Amino acid sequence: MLQPLSSSPCAVTLLILMCACGPRRENPAPRLPLEYIAMPGAATLPFSAAVRVGPMLQLSGQLGADSTGRLVPGGIGPQTARALENIRVLLESGMDLVVKCTVMLADMGEWSAMNREYIRHFPGRLPARSAFGTTGLALGARVELECVAVGGGV
Repeated sequence: MLQPLSSSPCAVTLLILMCACGPRRENPAPRLPLEYIAMPGAATLPFSAAVRVGPMLQLSGQLGADSTGRLVPGGIGPQTARALENIRVLLESGMDLVVKCTVMLADMGEWSAMNREYIRHFPGRLPARSAFGTTGLALGARVELECVAVGGGV
């Protein structure tokens, strides 16, 4: 008596392989152009300050550091302000292009103080946002902000 094809171990293996490999495409989907952007006037770092993928601009995390790479004094408030200013410089226009931010804090106890400064830089519409605490940030920073924007950029 013949077994149904679906219960045959060879048939099951063949189906798994067919699904994993997927159909072959003669004409793959076109790739979006990529543009890698350095921070104007900043020291060379082992990453791009931003990468444009089509109309989207993916910004690397920004610390509250000045053009010399030193953190601004004064703690979470001034560092948040400077990180957001660094983001604005990369966007070359208003912060209204930002659609998502990720906030990394050295101490979640500074969340309220960071928020007070953060909302000043987004008058009107606030982007979607996530925030989380870390066990440490580069240069001993109190905050690092990473954003996604539509349009803009150097």
